[in-house]
Amino acid sequence: MLNFTDNYARSFYYLRLSITDVCNFRCTYCLPDGYRPQGANNKSFLSLDEIRRVTRAFAAAGTEKVRLTGGEPSMRRDFTDIIAAVRENKGIRQLAVTTNGYRLKRDVAQWRDAGLTGINVSVDSLDPRQFHAITGQDKFEEVMRGIDAAFDAGFSKVKVNSVLMRDVNYRQLDSFLGWIRTRPIQLRFIELMETGEGGDLFRRQHVSGESIRQYLLEHGWVLQARARSDGPAQVFHHPDYLGEIGLIMPYEKDFCASCNRLRVSAVGKLHLCLFGDGGVPLRDLLENDDQQDALQARIASSLSHKKQTHFLHQGNTGITQNLSFIGG
Repeated sequence: MLNFTDNYARSFYYLRLSITDVCNFRCTYCLPDGYRPQGANNKSFLSLDEIRRVTRAFAAAGTEKVRLTGGEPSMRRDFTDIIAAVRENKGIRQLAVTTNGYRLKRDVAQWRDAGLTGINVSVDSLDPRQFHAITGQDKFEEVMRGIDAAFDAGFSKVKVNSVLMRDVNYRQLDSFLGWIRTRPIQLRFIELMETGEGGDLFRRQHVSGESIRQYLLEHGWVLQARARSDGPAQVFHHPDYLGEIGLIMPYEKDFCASCNRLRVSAVGKLHLCLFGDGGVPLRDLLENDDQQDALQARIASSLSHKKQTHFLHQGNTGITQNLSFIGG
C-alpha cells in the first residue's frame, strides 16, 4: 500500500480538511474584522463528492484521522452529510471537528450519529464578558451548553482550544484548572502564532507555553506518550483531575520533527505546512472516481518538497494571512 512519507522519514496519518473559510465569529487573533472573501474562488468550496474522493485517496494511503476545519465547519448546510461521507472510509478511525461551538447544542447528537468521534471547541476565556470581547459574539453560555450537549450525546471527552495571550487568558490558569478538575475536558493551550495580518497582535500578546509546562510539572502533572495519529499537543495528566492539559508550542525547538499531518484547503489545494509558501492544486483530479491513482501520486510526489521545519522563528508566515485561510 502507498504511504505518504516525506524526505525526512515523516509519515502522514492525519489530514486536516478545511471545508469552508467562512466564520461567523470575529476572534481578535484570527478574523478581527470579520469574514472577508479570499478571492474569486471563495464561493466554490469542495463539494460533497469532492470531499468523498479526496478523503478516500488519503485513507487508501494510510490516513487514520481526519479533522474537519474552517472557518467554521458547521456553517456548511451539508455538514452532517460530509461527516457521513468521510466515515464511509473504513480506514479512517477518527473523525473530529474544530468548531466555535455555536451550533453544538442543536446539532451535536446528529453529528455523532453520522460518525463524528471527536470535538474541539474554541473557548479562549471562561469570563463571559471577555469571551464576548475576543469573539465579537455574546455566545459564551450557548457554547457552554453545547459542550454539555456533547457529553449528553455520548462523547466521553471534549477538547477545548484556548489561544494563549499575555493580557487575556494567561493569568486565568487557576480558573481553567478548576473547570477541568471534575470534567473530562482536555484543555489545550495553543501558543499565539504570527500570521500575515496579525503581526502587531503577536508582538503584543505572544507568550511561550514553557512557563505553563513548568508549572504543570512542578504541580504533579505527568506528560503522556503520543500515538502516531495524534496532533501536536503535549498532553499532561494529573491523578486529581478528570481533565487533561495539552500544550501546543509551535515555536519550540524540534516542533516539526514529529509532524504527521497534511492539510487540504476548502478550495482543494494541498498545503504541506500551515505556514508554507503555496498550495498544490488537487481539484482537477477530484472531478470523478477514475482519477484516484493520479490523485494519490500527486500528493505523494508533492511531499518531496515538504521542508524540514516552518520558518516562524524568522517571522516568515508564508501565505497564511489568517488562520481561517487554511484551517489552523
